Amino acid sequence: MTLKIRFTFCFLLLCQIILAQHDSITKLKEVVVSDNNLKKYSDSQSVLKLSDSIINKNEALLTDLLKFNSTLYFKEYGRGMLSTVSFRGTTSSQTAVIWNGININSQMNGSTDFNTISGSDYNSVSVKAGGGGVIYGSGAIGGTIHLNNDLSFYNRFESDLKLDYGSFNTIGINYKTNISNKKWSAQIGFSNNSSANDYKYINKYTWKGEQRWNRNGEYNIFTMSANLGYKLNAKNTLKLYSQTSNTDRNTSLITETETPSKYINGFNRNLLEYNGDFGTFTTNFKTAYIFENYQYYADNAINNYTYGKTESLIAKADLGYTLFKSTQVNGIIDYNKTTGTGSGFGTNTREISSASLLVKQDISASWKNEFGVRKEFTDNYKSPVLFSLGSSYQFGKLYNLKLNLSRNFRIPTFNDLYWEPGGNRNLKPESSYQAEVGNVFTFSNITLTQTFYYIKIKDLLQWVPGKNGIWTPQNTDKVNSYGAETLLSWKKQFGKNILAVNAAYAHTISENIDTKKQLFFVPFDKATAAVVYSRNRISANYQFLYNGFVYTRADNDPDEIINDYMISNIGIDYDFKFLETFKLGLQVLNLFNEAYESLENRPMAGRNFNMYLILKF
Repeated sequence: MTLKIRFTFCFLLLCQIILAQHDSITKLKEVVVSDNNLKKYSDSQSVLKLSDSIINKNEALLTDLLKFNSTLYFKEYGRGMLSTVSFRGTTSSQTAVIWNGININSQMNGSTDFNTISGSDYNSVSVKAGGGGVIYGSGAIGGTIHLNNDLSFYNRFESDLKLDYGSFNTIGINYKTNISNKKWSAQIGFSNNSSANDYKYINKYTWKGEQRWNRNGEYNIFTMSANLGYKLNAKNTLKLYSQTSNTDRNTSLITETETPSKYINGFNRNLLEYNGDFGTFTTNFKTAYIFENYQYYADNAINNYTYGKTESLIAKADLGYTLFKSTQVNGIIDYNKTTGTGSGFGTNTREISSASLLVKQDISASWKNEFGVRKEFTDNYKSPVLFSLGSSYQFGKLYNLKLNLSRNFRIPTFNDLYWEPGGNRNLKPESSYQAEVGNVFTFSNITLTQTFYYIKIKDLLQWVPGKNGIWTPQNTDKVNSYGAETLLSWKKQFGKNILAVNAAYAHTISENIDTKKQLFFVPFDKATAAVVYSRNRISANYQFLYNGFVYTRADNDPDEIINDYMISNIGIDYDFKFLETFKLGLQVLNLFNEAYESLENRPMAGRNFNMYLILKF
């Protein structure tokens, strides 16, 4: 297949799989969502929800799930290595990751490594485009990614087991059990994903004319979680979420002579939540403890490392009141105390308090409005007043118009403020204004969503050379990011045959206002594509990913780029109908053996295979 044909095929089938599981029981089952504000205050923005049926059709790590099923762009330091995100042309620390309603971006560097998270550890993964700073605080500029563990309260006792085995001795196991009745709900599970990761580089990538392999690329990611819920009575509910994880990962070598190194990091998250529903008055109280740490070994053979760790205590009170049948008001206050200790930044403590006001008005079944304002208080920096204003209007069955305007920000991290040498305690938060217009067209089995957005960012933090050659962070740049996102979905059933085609395409301009240059590692174009066909017990799917080229230097040197690439995956599975589900599947990844990389000198794997077994009982 020629490049031209494959590129045309990309635009014909641009898509992301957004299929919900079918349920033969029509009676509604009570489910308590873990992040109620995501559902309540998102009418004016786009939210993509990936259910567990979609999660199971992708590789285990969160990077693979999101890069094939959303418009997010990922920069990976090799297969399974460090992975950071760009959302709507923003930097990796300007996308907030939300765990059951709590912002869990690293307090040390402000971002999240998506190759340390398994998507199968959650009931659903949601991607909310656009600003979310009023609700979720720092980093929610490009958008937010939500990792949710929703608890059910009906008679239920079931287990899910997924086993994977693939090329490069890649092994995955994920187990979850759900036990509940009308009073209690429990989810307990674990996952382990590991790989020798010793794939052969495609011939394009050689060392002095000789074949190369991905050396020192082993990784192992282990996660355990337990989530409990108890209904004290019809009005009061207690919930406890707990998760711990450890990632032991070597770092792939750039050259054959480089010293092998490794990176170990982990986290422990605990969240206790109380919900009270008293008709017109609701209460929600959260208390969370979050611990993260890392150890970096510059030489695997020597027990000598640098380290960093942070401990965060979070308390949050959300009081809601229904003024009229059409108007809801939420007042939120929260407190966050973080203590960090590390080889590079010593020991420091930061305390942040904030107050927020949210208003939702359902003027009619067709017209919904949202408003929010937030202010943070701390001695470490001067926080701007954040706001969000949105409206959604349904013009009949065919057209829905969405408007949203917001101000968001990102606070300096512990590395930015306290790194020794070079930290700058006089930094200001990054601040942004964002506007977007969403158009949703629905006709028969077709849904088309077109969103246009504009983001203006000032005081962008950059590490620049300072005195005596020491690098230090400064609020130097201003950035304009604007573009368009298009989603298209279609699903049709022909007798016993079900065919689904969905589409997504994003065009992004993100440029430095002073230099008029595109930010490095932000592609102008990205598209994803997939087709799913199922009949009776058999299901087949095809995925396609196109990433446009990216600059790797701020001056947009045309000789310093990562070339565009196109990746295809195919998969098929069969349900033997033993137990509730006994599904055996096979996937061929990078079908056309594309030679590509998302970071210079970090080649990704060629054609490889994965087999999986899914049991539900």
